[in-house]
Amino acid sequence: MTLNELKIGQKGKILAVNGEGALRRRLLDMGLTPRTEVMIRKIAPMGDPIEIHLRGYELTLRIEDAKEIEVEVTEK
Repeated sequence: MTLNELKIGQKGKILAVNGEGALRRRLLDMGLTPRTEVMIRKIAPMGDPIEIHLRGYELTLRIEDAKEIEVEVTEK
């Protein structure tokens, strides 16, 4: 499952960050590293972008970027 498939309020743990080059480096630099707990806070009215909570802060991601992050659901 990828990050963009989680619903509002659902929590997950990052398994892997896919992508290549600058995109992957940027995602890792923002704190989206394996074994990090994330929770979906909000989804924009048109579905893009999404706001997630991780490591004590909120981060907004485009759906295309969220599709590169594999997660497992930890709480529904």
